[in-house]
Amino acid sequence: MHLPFWLVTALLSPILLYQGKRARRNTPRLPDGSGNLRGQYGEGVPIRRILVIGDSTAASVGVASHDMGLASQVAKQIHLRTGQTIAWHTFGINGIRMQALTGELEKARLPPADIVLLSMGVNDTTGLTSRSRFRRQLLALRQLLAPRYQAPLVLLSVPPMHLFTALPSPLRQILGWRARQLNNVYADIARRRPDDFALLQYPLVTDPELLAADGYHPGQRGYQYIAEALTDSERICPAA
Repeated sequence: MHLPFWLVTALLSPILLYQGKRARRNTPRLPDGSGNLRGQYGEGVPIRRILVIGDSTAASVGVASHDMGLASQVAKQIHLRTGQTIAWHTFGINGIRMQALTGELEKARLPPADIVLLSMGVNDTTGLTSRSRFRRQLLALRQLLAPRYQAPLVLLSVPPMHLFTALPSPLRQILGWRARQLNNVYADIARRRPDDFALLQYPLVTDPELLAADGYHPGQRGYQYIAEALTDSERICPAA
């Protein structure tokens, strides 16, 4: 237990509850992206296959269709940089937490993939999932995926919620504190188990021009920006 965090949260709980309810009431709830959950860039048999799983980012919230979302844009960037045929598939559920995602993946028919990216953490942050529970659930998710996907699961860092200016203070600072704690779980587990996990830092998306109408999710330019930054990593786009 991280006692300072829980003490401060308890002390501020009346304010935090009020601000949380107000933020949910005033924030537009955007729909998932529509259209096909998969596609490819280039002709013929794909050289590499990208799968993104997770929360609203994997569900392409903030853009009209999945071909504008993260999985598609990462595949597009790899294709543009290498000239290779790259396939993509996305599986996301808006508002989901780690444990529930594992349950949904148990029932899902997922495609083969060479790179699997996990976009999670915001809902476990707002839901105050404990660090120990978050770690156990992440390990359970990896165990579920391990027979099918041998490469390390690429963890996309928990977004820095202290920079979400659409959130009021002190709610923003408390959620940012919690997000950093969960991201530290990612960092620790990736360091201890490099054969199973790798951590990539999301680029900061604070420019309003990159955000969707709700002020939280990436818009079309935001997903492009994130994909370009992620593709700079050799984990995603190995040098030729």
